[in-house]
Amino acid sequence: MAFFFRNTSLSQLRLLPQKSDPFALSRRGLHVEPGPREKALLAEDPALKQFKSHKKSVKRIKRVGDVLTIVVVAGCCYEIYVRAVMREEARKQAKESA
Repeated sequence: MAFFFRNTSLSQLRLLPQKSDPFALSRRGLHVEPGPREKALLAEDPALKQFKSHKKSVKRIKRVGDVLTIVVVAGCCYEIYVRAVMREEARKQAKESA
């Protein structure tokens, strides 16, 4: 049993990646060093710096969309609740008048 435990723990240690270089592991999970083209594509491009403010507006739009979604869902739940209460009151009035 100890032999089995020793082998599995060693195999798990071998599977852990060593994080020395951020480009050492690709996003696909392959243990292949990226080539110069991949490194150039992953490098920061100075021509795109003017679009950095775009991220803030996208986050703001996403937040507004999330709030609107919550408001719409809450409104739908309220409508369902109101209709259920009205139906219940109509049943009570129908029983009293009958």
